[in-house]
Amino acid sequence: MTTNGASRTPAASSTLSAPSATSTASTTLLVIAKAPVPGRVKTRLTPPFTTGEAARLAEAALVDTLRAVLAAPARRRVLVLDGAPGAWLPQGIEVVGQGAGGLDERLAAAFAGCAGPAVLIGMDTPQVTPSLLAPALGADAWRDCDAWFGSADDGGFWALGLAEPDPELLRGVPMSTAHTGAAQRARLTRAGLRVRDLPVLRDVDTAEDAALVAAAAPDGRFAAEHARLTRVVRP
Repeated sequence: MTTNGASRTPAASSTLSAPSATSTASTTLLVIAKAPVPGRVKTRLTPPFTTGEAARLAEAALVDTLRAVLAAPARRRVLVLDGAPGAWLPQGIEVVGQGAGGLDERLAAAFAGCAGPAVLIGMDTPQVTPSLLAPALGADAWRDCDAWFGSADDGGFWALGLAEPDPELLRGVPMSTAHTGAAQRARLTRAGLRVRDLPVLRDVDTAEDAALVAAAAPDGRFAAEHARLTRVVRP
């Protein structure tokens, strides 16, 4: 996850309620993201892309991510957003604002707003699918398991699930470094949590990442937007 910078949207004041006894899906699925505004998202894609092109790739990545979330079994589907929603937001997704502070504080605030199990992902892995999320969202996801962890191949992480959301499990973890994933996973195990792992995925941070992810998920909007832009990107 590479959602850097201070939040510009106030945090939601209400707590996400616990699932009802009749709910077939018990886990809240969170997506933490920035609104795809030129100059504020995917800045490491420039160059070779312009800020406007980078924002279009970010929007495509967010759209693909939200489509996967809508197709996955979840009690609630919540976008934790820095910025304002746009036409890219589909029906069926609730929106709450990000908290203030660094990324560790904003992730902590997202979990603090949940009652019951929650899984959080970012917007940097448009190749995510319901099947990749399925182990952490299934009926037996929390049997003999306290946390789910999805490492990113750049040393970060793309997914974090907690059976009992505790903001202190995230506060103070150094973010956006080559060791963030290891530090976050170690925080979980030091707390005595039983951790299961999801597949390792590549974050889209650089132009090389974008090309590789587009090739890995050729049917998504991200791949289509990347193909369109790379026909006009300057060498």
